[in-house]
Amino acid sequence: MFEVVALSRKTRARAATWRIGLIAAAILGLLVFGPAMASAAPNWTLDPDASVLTYQSVKKNTIVETNKIRNITGTLSSAGDAKISFDLNSVDTGVDLRNVRMRFLFFETFKFPTAELTAKVDPAAFADLPTKRRIKATLPFRLSMHGVDKDLEASVVVTMISDTQVSVASEAPVAVHVEDFGLLPNVDKLQQAANVTNIVPTASVSFDFVFTAEGSKPAAVKTVAAGAAEVGPVATDAAKTNFSDEECLNRFAVLSRTGAIYFRTASARLDAKSKPLLKEVEGVVGKCPSLKVEVSGYTDSDGSPEANKALSERRAQSVADALVADGVPRNQISSAGYGEDKPVAANDTPKNKSLNRRIEFSATKLVN
Repeated sequence: MFEVVALSRKTRARAATWRIGLIAAAILGLLVFGPAMASAAPNWTLDPDASVLTYQSVKKNTIVETNKIRNITGTLSSAGDAKISFDLNSVDTGVDLRNVRMRFLFFETFKFPTAELTAKVDPAAFADLPTKRRIKATLPFRLSMHGVDKDLEASVVVTMISDTQVSVASEAPVAVHVEDFGLLPNVDKLQQAANVTNIVPTASVSFDFVFTAEGSKPAAVKTVAAGAAEVGPVATDAAKTNFSDEECLNRFAVLSRTGAIYFRTASARLDAKSKPLLKEVEGVVGKCPSLKVEVSGYTDSDGSPEANKALSERRAQSVADALVADGVPRNQISSAGYGEDKPVAANDTPKNKSLNRRIEFSATKLVN
């Protein structure tokens, strides 16, 4: 999996460049080929089985990792309106635990499951594509991710494969800065979860997208980016009936690090902002029927140990009750409060104290 660590705050600000870049790259494909052939086929659709989007990151200064987003859909209208969507739950690092970290800790897919690219292209700009068969272009687009919109551009090469198929590939790697999308804190979460340091804070994105004219039958096309292994859609958690025990433990461990369970100050009352994460936990518990989940509450060191333990118990119980109210069987859930015990950081700064105020999820075999 991609594991992020920053050399400094400035470098950390760009540490997830590749993730956004990989998404940004894809839209270009939609934009390029469609307008050029509007007269022959007014609407176009991305062929997910023949298209690929990969990104590379470097950790520990020398270790290069290549990963991908697998589930991509896109359309382009005859008017030049392009839209492409990325299922961020389909991030594929080749390792389940790494996939889960990327989904829950970086992308926060429980709140922002997709990213979207949109653009408006002048069809006249690609009028020569049917004759030239290959055109290079710089294309502007808007990337919407993690609740933020950003205008970007990238260089692409557009190639006509046939009268009904067009390939759009990156001419050079695409880079996007993580700070533009408010994701810098999530890079820190990845660092802590993966326990790695000294990652090179840039990443490169390569893509090769094939688009097919609406109504035509896709041909067997293999135009994938260099170094890409598997392409096409992949089953995500939503399609699975149950998880293996290892998959369950991976998910509970990572969900515990999200910091997305919120309470009012000195209160055990759950904030409404907690609902997306609780819904995700509920879904995981439902696909781990052989396991019993403990909801564990922790606090910082402010206040007396006795008061902190009592508060942590009430908060853990509040989360457990919310899960049961949403349909989780009572025999699959327990709760416990540990107060200021087992801190994950020194209680010396507001940030570290916030890390210690947390809810965690752990699982053991269910005893019948």
